[in-house]
Amino acid sequence: MDAAGQELRSSEPALPEDRSSSPFRIRDFLLFWTAGAVDGLGTCASSLFLPLILLGAGYPAGLAGLVVSVALVSGLVVSPVAGVFADRWPRKPMMYAAALVAAAAMGSVFVAVALGHVVLVHVLVAAVVEQAASATYGAAASGTIRRLVPPEGYTRAIGYLQARDQAVQIVGPTLGGALYQLARWVPLLADAVSFLLVAVLSKAIRADLKPEREGPATSFTRDLAEGLRFVWAEPFLRFVVVWTAGINALLGALYFHAVFASHAQGASPSSIGLILTLAGVGGLLGALAAPWLVRRIPAARIVTGASWAMVPTAAGLAFASRTWAYGLLLSGVSLIVPSVVVVLQTRAVLTTPDRLLARMGTVLGTAGQGVAVLAPVAAGVLVAAYGGRTVALGCAGAFAGLALYATARAGLVAREAP
Repeated sequence: MDAAGQELRSSEPALPEDRSSSPFRIRDFLLFWTAGAVDGLGTCASSLFLPLILLGAGYPAGLAGLVVSVALVSGLVVSPVAGVFADRWPRKPMMYAAALVAAAAMGSVFVAVALGHVVLVHVLVAAVVEQAASATYGAAASGTIRRLVPPEGYTRAIGYLQARDQAVQIVGPTLGGALYQLARWVPLLADAVSFLLVAVLSKAIRADLKPEREGPATSFTRDLAEGLRFVWAEPFLRFVVVWTAGINALLGALYFHAVFASHAQGASPSSIGLILTLAGVGGLLGALAAPWLVRRIPAARIVTGASWAMVPTAAGLAFASRTWAYGLLLSGVSLIVPSVVVVLQTRAVLTTPDRLLARMGTVLGTAGQGVAVLAPVAAGVLVAAYGGRTVALGCAGAFAGLALYATARAGLVAREAP
């Protein structure tokens, strides 16, 4: 071991040591966690089946897919704008007002489907409004963790939020399928009711979630630019943007590569579903283990080790031929990622002033999700043009490049956050 490596290990501070009781003992955090779980389940129960509702009403698949894509893009566009207002206005009213707007949008679609009057323009507008409202809720929520949990509880709290989101991705589609079997409108009703519950839970939070303001109010464009400049001027946050965007793009490409390659090999829909289920289970286990790992392994070692571990996993997908092998390899990747996310999110919260928390969160989220939106299209085109093995090996090479970047920037992760 070289002297520089020893110095890095010996001088690197750990993330805040969490010896406190579970964040679930904090009433406001429990309400916040539950609201996110309810929101995620309701959204999963309806969004996956919205295209089926349009197809059932006689609209072509291209238009059904366009509705979903436009709605997703609208959420990405609104997110940074909502982040500016979440750093200006009281965040709790924004959260429950956004939930009520989303409930009204999905409630109108439920009524239309129940009455048998499905109109494409109405569904499109309602889906865009729902995504915009969800982005607004997310922007306001991204600035709340500092007010709900003390600093020594950040790692556990963020780990529990990651585990919640992973569990929702596993349970949500199954729940939506069961509800859809009852009637086409039932998932939509469940989504509308879930947003009402989110509004109630958000309003019940007692903590003061008002953002801290420094100096007189400035223009909207200046506030938006300030958030972008802050993220790009902070070397650590700049590293998070690049790493997160790269990982999201590559993971999305790998997931859809596995789906397309399995389909080309004649795998049944249930077998393809098993791939995504195993990946979701891996993500859930990784999120549950993340707080324990983060408290015991230096942060820089987690980030660089996880980045390099994804290289052989991606290469293994190039030589997999069975759906269970795809599922296990993707599960291994999903098991690794949550610990890195906890490290990066915890340090991002510690690094960012309260008055910029929502803007920081929306900038990081938009950068990661915006690139991931392109993953399904890119994977489909590349698999069709070059074959699944070439795409998987290309992803492995890209992972290696990202791991080199993470290794070169390990000092930023090791540096003590203020």
